[in-house]
Amino acid sequence: MFPLAKNALSRLGVRSIQQTVARQSHQKRVPDFHDKYGNAILASGAIFCVAVWTYVSTID
Repeated sequence: MFPLAKNALSRLGVRSIQQTVARQSHQKRVPDFHDKYGNAILASGAIFCVAVWTYVSTID
């Protein structure tokens, strides 16, 4: 009986996860800070690092 109960519980868990994912996919998601500014912050950080390393490597 234990394998049968374990199988039933695992199926319920999978089904509830699938329902949650389906519900979330239909909701409109408002962009957060990372969606709005993530790429700009990443690019500016990369440019800053390159600029600093260029400056440091060219000092006599």
